[in-house]
Amino acid sequence: MTKIHLAIAQIKPTKGHYETNLQRVADLFSQLEEELPHTDVLVLPETVLSGYFLEGGVREVARPAETVYADLLRLYRERVHRSEACLDIVLGFYELWDGRYYNSALYATLAAPSSAVEPGLKHVHRKFFLPTYGVFDEKRFVSRGRTFRAFDTRFGRAAILICEDIWHSVSSTIVALKGAQILYIPSASPGREFTGKNVGNIAHYNILLPAIASEHGIWVVYAGLVGFEGGKGFTGSSQVVDPWGQSLVIGSDREECIVTATIDREDVAIARATSPLLADLEANLGDVVAELDVAAQRVHRE
Repeated sequence: MTKIHLAIAQIKPTKGHYETNLQRVADLFSQLEEELPHTDVLVLPETVLSGYFLEGGVREVARPAETVYADLLRLYRERVHRSEACLDIVLGFYELWDGRYYNSALYATLAAPSSAVEPGLKHVHRKFFLPTYGVFDEKRFVSRGRTFRAFDTRFGRAAILICEDIWHSVSSTIVALKGAQILYIPSASPGREFTGKNVGNIAHYNILLPAIASEHGIWVVYAGLVGFEGGKGFTGSSQVVDPWGQSLVIGSDREECIVTATIDREDVAIARATSPLLADLEANLGDVVAELDVAAQRVHRE
C-alpha cells in the first residue's frame, strides 16, 4: 500500500484535564468512523491531552506512554465497531518516563479485537529542543529528549519531531538520513510578530515546512494546536507538504477543523531521483561528520 489517507485534527484542548481531552479524542474516533471511515492515520497536535502552558501543572497530567496508548486503544474499541477497524495515530502529550517529565508524542496502531492488524505502541519521541525564549520556558518544567529516530510503520518508515525541533535544520536531516519518508510534526505554536502581512510564526512555518520537504524529498505532516491559554493564541495552520515542497492543504489559523489529504509514498522516490540532495549528502556524510566534530570541539573549548 503506497497511498495513505490522512486526517489532521487541530483542536483546542481543555487546559489541565487529561480525561476530558481523552474523551475529545474518542469523539474524533466516532466522527472519523461516521464521516471518514477509510482514514489510515489520525494526527493530533503537541500536548493535545492537556494543553501546553501548564508549568508546574505538568506533573498532574503527565502519563507513561503505555498508559496513554492503553487509554486510546480502549476508547477506540468502545467507539468503533467494524470488525476490521484499524487506525494509526500520532498524538502529543506530557509523558512521565524514567522518573522525569517530557514533552512527547507517540505513534501507535489501534485496532478492533478481531482486526487482522496488530495494535501496538510503535514509537515515542521526546522533544529534543526545548525553547526558552519569549513566552517559552520549557526547560524549567520538562526534561529534553536525547535522540532522533526513524521507525517502521505499516505505512512505511516515519519520524516524529515536535514543534521547536524543526526550527533546527539538523533535526529533519538526521531523521531523513535514518530513512524516514514521512515526517509528522505535532506543534503548539502561539502567534507572535504581528507587524507584518502575516503572523510571524505562520509566515516562518510556511517557509520552513516546504524547505524541509524539498531538501529531503520527504512528506511533511504538520498538526497545529488552536485556542487560547492565558491570553496566548495558538495558530493552527495544519498542513501537508509533498516531497517537492508544495503544500497540498492548509487548515484555519484559529478555528478547530479536520484537514484531510491522501499522500503517496512512491512520490518520495520520484522526488529524490529528480532532486538528489539527500543522496548528495549521504555521499559526503563522512566529511560532514568530520566537520561537525571540529565544530563540536570548538564549542567545547569556548
